[in-house]
Amino acid sequence: MTSNDNILLKVKDLRTYFPVRKGFLQKVVAQVKAVDGVNLFISGGETLGLVGESGCGKTTLGRSIIRLQKPTSGSIHFRSKRLSQNGEEEVIDIAATGPAQLKMLRRDMQIIFQDPYSSLDSRMTISEIVGEPLKVQKVAKGADRQARVVDLLKAVGLDSGHLKRYPHEFSGGQRQRIGIARALALNPGFIVADEAVSALDVSIQAQVINLLQDLQEQFGLTYLFIAHDLSVVKHISSRVAVMYLGKIVELAETSELFNQPKHPYTEALMSAVPVPNPEFVQQRIALKGDVPSPVSPPSGCYFHPRCRYAKDHCSVAEPELRDLGNKHFVSCHFAQELSLQGVKAS
Repeated sequence: MTSNDNILLKVKDLRTYFPVRKGFLQKVVAQVKAVDGVNLFISGGETLGLVGESGCGKTTLGRSIIRLQKPTSGSIHFRSKRLSQNGEEEVIDIAATGPAQLKMLRRDMQIIFQDPYSSLDSRMTISEIVGEPLKVQKVAKGADRQARVVDLLKAVGLDSGHLKRYPHEFSGGQRQRIGIARALALNPGFIVADEAVSALDVSIQAQVINLLQDLQEQFGLTYLFIAHDLSVVKHISSRVAVMYLGKIVELAETSELFNQPKHPYTEALMSAVPVPNPEFVQQRIALKGDVPSPVSPPSGCYFHPRCRYAKDHCSVAEPELRDLGNKHFVSCHFAQELSLQGVKAS
C-alpha cells in the first residue's frame, strides 16, 4: 500500500443529488441521492476499481470527481502542479474550483467514456478529434499539433494513415483506442475509465485492458476504473471499492477483497463470478427484492432490506465506513462477526 504522502486524490463526504420536479411550477419535491456521502482516496500510480450494480452511482461519482457533474456538497482534494505559482505540487479542492481554474485542471484529469460510438463526433476526422484538447487548451498548433496527434495514435496502436478518416470507418475497439488517445492528449496524471471496455467484445476487452496497463506504466497514470465485470476489475485494479445505492460499502486491496470480503453485498457479488474450475460448485447468493429507490433510501443501513444477516439494529443506525485492519474498510455493523467466503484469487 502506498503511503499517505503519495495520495493524489481524496474525496470527503461527497454528495451529488438531482432534484425531482413536479407540477406546473416545477417545484422540487424530492432528491435523487445518486452519490450520498462518499469517502475515498486514490494514490498516485494506482488503479482503483469501482464496482456495483447498475444504477448504484458509479458513473455519477466518476463524473463528479472530475467536475463533469457539479457535486451538491463535499470536497475533492486533488494534488496538482498546474495551478501552482512556484512549480511545486498544490492541493486543490475541485468541488470549489471556479471555471478558469477548472479549465487548467482539465489538463491533469481526463475521462474515457463507456460508448466509443457516441463519445466521438461523427463529423470530425480522427486528427481533429485527438487534436481538439490541444487546440482548446492552446498547447500546440500547426505542425506541432499534428506531430503530437501522430505520436498519440502510435501510443494506442494506430498510425498516421488513420488521421483523415471518420469514426464510422473504425471498429468498436479502434474507436475506444481513439478515445484513449484523446484522453492522453494533454498528458494528464489522472484518468476516469468509465466502463471503458463494457461495450466491446471479450477478445477486444483484453487488448484494451492490456493497453491501459501499458500506458499506465509508460506515462505514470492513475486510474479510477469503473466497471461491473468483477473479473476485469480483479485483473487491472490495485484496490477495489464496492458501491451500493450511492455509498461505498467496502474498500480494500484487490486480493484482500476477493479472498476475504467482509460486507454481505460484496459476498453476494462475488458469488455471481464464474470460477474457471469445472469441479468447483459456486454457491450463488440470490439477493431478495429489488434495489431501493435513491429518492427514498431505507433507514439505517441501505442494504438491510436485502441482507440475509440483517438484525433489528441495521434498520435503525447507519453503519460507518471503518477500518477493520490491513486498510480494509467496511460499512457494516457486524462485519467482524460474519465469516464470508469470497472468490479465491487465481
